[in-house]
Amino acid sequence: MDEKSTEKELLTAIFKNAHIGLQAISDIEPETDNEEMKKELADEYEGYEKFISSISAYMKERGIETKDLNPMKKAMMYTAVKMDTIKDDSRSHVAEMMIKGTVTGITELGSLITANKEAPQAVIKFAQELKDLEECYEKRLKALL
Repeated sequence: MDEKSTEKELLTAIFKNAHIGLQAISDIEPETDNEEMKKELADEYEGYEKFISSISAYMKERGIETKDLNPMKKAMMYTAVKMDTIKDDSRSHVAEMMIKGTVTGITELGSLITANKEAPQAVIKFAQELKDLEECYEKRLKALL
């Protein structure tokens, strides 16, 4: 695979990771009445939006198209959140759900960084920036358990 294809593939994966976080927050926020959790979710949403804006601008400069999540994936995420919060919509349960997704994102980004050390520095920087952001979110969410 050539360098341009690798760059496109990696940037797309990083963009998707952030977009899934944004979608998860959109799905779960209406399911909680806890003000502390609502504030945390709003702060995280803003962080993901800023990151997505930054990586989207870079991708556009590079001629790489950003894509919305697959509608089936969105529907599955939405349904899973609704089903899970019907049973328990407490602050700690919502925090636990968000932590699970966040840890998945962190793990994927860590693997991406490790496996692609020769990728362009800008791509690695985006991956590390999102990983750092998600690690911060994980710590804050753990405080809400």
